[in-house]
Amino acid sequence: MRKLTFAMNVTLDGYTAAPGDDLGWSGSDGPDSSPSDELFQWWSDRVAATGLSLYGRKLWAGMNSHWPTADQQPGATPAVVEYARRWRDVPKVVFSSTIGAVDGNARLVTGDAVAEIARLKAEDAGPMDIGGATLAGAAMLAGLIDEYVLVTVPVLVGGGTPFFTALDSWVNLTLVETRTFPGGVLLTRYETRR
Repeated sequence: MRKLTFAMNVTLDGYTAAPGDDLGWSGSDGPDSSPSDELFQWWSDRVAATGLSLYGRKLWAGMNSHWPTADQQPGATPAVVEYARRWRDVPKVVFSSTIGAVDGNARLVTGDAVAEIARLKAEDAGPMDIGGATLAGAAMLAGLIDEYVLVTVPVLVGGGTPFFTALDSWVNLTLVETRTFPGGVLLTRYETRR
């Protein structure tokens, strides 16, 4: 059975995006900055260790608009080249009822996301990451997420897209890792207690 992890950058007040889907806060040194080299490498290594990435429509659109060719852009650093290659290589499933096709190493699912995620989880294969708060929220409500990874940036944005969805019942978690990164970014990793 695959392990399903929800991992995203999040503001201290719990949002994955500020109002208007603004992600300018997500760098480790404040608004409109890039993550530290150490944090960027952590995300790159995470992508390399993932067997399958699950994307909601908005996150897919953002990632797919940049990473397929990021390594070919002028001034691309070795870290960016490595991340772009890793991102292209990992198989992806995109969940959307509003887009007609996806490209690259991805396939589109337009039907019941929870049923497809449960089916994928039952496979004997490598770990899966889920990205996009709406998609992850559906998986949360269905009790499918095994691990939550919050990369908390020390900024308050006052609203936007919450990391956690409203739940019908409590989910007990066990803290399994904490780590600090430059700029006061804090990684916390929790496993779901079953």
